[in-house]
Amino acid sequence: MKSKSLKRIAAALERLSPAPLAVPAFDDVNAFVWHVDPDRLVPVPSVSRVDIGLLIGVNRSRDTLLENTLQFARGLPANNALLWGARGMGKSSLVKAVHAEVLNQGHELKIVELQREDLPSVSRLLQVLRDRSERFLLFCDDLSFSHDDQHYKSLKAVLDGGIEGRPENVVFYATSNRRHLMPRDMIENERGSAINPSEAVEEKVSLSDRFGLWLGFHPCSQDEYLEMIQGYCTAYGVNISPEQLRAEAIEWQATRGARSGRVAWQYFTDLAGRSGVKI
Repeated sequence: MKSKSLKRIAAALERLSPAPLAVPAFDDVNAFVWHVDPDRLVPVPSVSRVDIGLLIGVNRSRDTLLENTLQFARGLPANNALLWGARGMGKSSLVKAVHAEVLNQGHELKIVELQREDLPSVSRLLQVLRDRSERFLLFCDDLSFSHDDQHYKSLKAVLDGGIEGRPENVVFYATSNRRHLMPRDMIENERGSAINPSEAVEEKVSLSDRFGLWLGFHPCSQDEYLEMIQGYCTAYGVNISPEQLRAEAIEWQATRGARSGRVAWQYFTDLAGRSGVKI
C-alpha cells in the first residue's frame, strides 16, 4: 500500500516537472527566438533584414559594431553593445545586417533574439548556450525599464554573469531609444525624492555602463534621408526621376511629421508598389 502511494506521488511530481528543453539542430539554422512556458529555442529559417550596404548615415556605428562582432566570431575578446538613440534610424536593422555580414565573410555565428519581458528567464537560456561549442549573439530589441520594473536585475546575468561569469561564447547586443534605459523624468523624480539621491538611481543607471560599446543614433538630415531612398531605388531597380523622388519623399516625410530611415523605407515601399516592383 505504501509502495503504491509513493509511486502515485512520484508520478504526480513527474507530471508537474517541466519538460526537458528540446535542443534544436544548431547546424541547420543561424537564427533563433527564445520563448518561455515552456523554455524553447525556435529556429528562424529566414531572417527579416536589409543588406548592410543599404544602411546610410550610420557608417561609424556600422564599422565599429561589425569589427566588434567579427572579433567575437573569431574567438577573440569582444564587448557587449548598446545601440541607443532616435527611433527608426536602423538600430535593430544594423544588428541583423552585421550578423549577416559576419556569415557572408565565412564565420560561424548564431543570433538568438530575447524579448524584454522574458529577461527573468535569461539565466536558464545562458545555461543552455554555455555548454554549446557555437558562438551566440544574444539580441534584445527595444530595451527599456519603467520605475517599478525589476527585469533589469536579470539583465546583469548577461552583462556580468554573476559568480560564473558571462559565458565566453555569448555576447549581448541591445537597442533602446534611451541612453540610460530608463525615462529621464524618472531619473529626476527619484533624485529629487530620495534620501540619498545619488544612490536612488545608481543601480539602474549603472546598468548601461556595463555595456562596453555605446553606439549613438541621431536623426538624419534631409540629404541622408533622400540618399537612403535613392539607395533602395538603385538596389531594387526602381526608376524615378530625381525631381519626382525629391518632391514625393519630402511630402511623405511631412505627412509623417518625422524623417528617419524607417520613414524612408516606408516611402520606398509605397513607391515600389506603385512601380510594380517586388521587394
